[in-house]
Amino acid sequence: MQLFYNPDITENTTQFTFDKDESRHIVKVLRKTSGDTLHITNGNGWLFTAEITIPDIKNCVVTIVSKTFKEKQSYKLHLAVAPTKMNDRYEWFLEKATEIGIDTITPIICDHSERKVIKLDRFEKILQSAMKQSLHCYLPKLNEAISFKDFLNQEFKGQLFIAHCEETDKKSLKNKIENNKDITILIGPEGDFSVKEIEMAIANSFISVTLGDTRLRTETAAIVACHSVAFINE
Repeated sequence: MQLFYNPDITENTTQFTFDKDESRHIVKVLRKTSGDTLHITNGNGWLFTAEITIPDIKNCVVTIVSKTFKEKQSYKLHLAVAPTKMNDRYEWFLEKATEIGIDTITPIICDHSERKVIKLDRFEKILQSAMKQSLHCYLPKLNEAISFKDFLNQEFKGQLFIAHCEETDKKSLKNKIENNKDITILIGPEGDFSVKEIEMAIANSFISVTLGDTRLRTETAAIVACHSVAFINE
């Protein structure tokens, strides 16, 4: 099954017209024609089955013939991850985390961050592509980049963890995750969190955790954390 994405379709939509780019892809590239079936999600849990009625290369029109609502996973995972020096590494993290299952992603700017400016538009496209490829019906929420301090000033619920490499009393993340609990995990930049940041997080009820015995890159640590949560909640 090939999945298309459009946020404007709702459970009340009966007919829909794709934009020029999607229309060209459907009619010119995929060679779809009248009567062919398409599967579409709006990224909010709905999966629509549609039939092409007008296979126009600029304005492809489809009629919704059925719809199914996919229940969300029993927990919400929020990863706050510092941008990597190389953009492609962060994009890899976004892609794989979406495939595994994640709800919210926040880029956090830390004391040791080398990259402090990110391109949200590019990241959004990565998330959309990964959602379609993995046949998910929920698009992760990508927040604006925020400073570490400002991030901590928000209200949180569920389990709170900060993964770092400092030689302190840390727990194993996999041993602390509880089933069906919302969870927020902080992942630092290549130079790790500063001691001050770790202390600030602990003061805000975050628990220090380790992701294993080896030193991981930022994007690898984020994926390990994401998979650990998904595995425990299977």
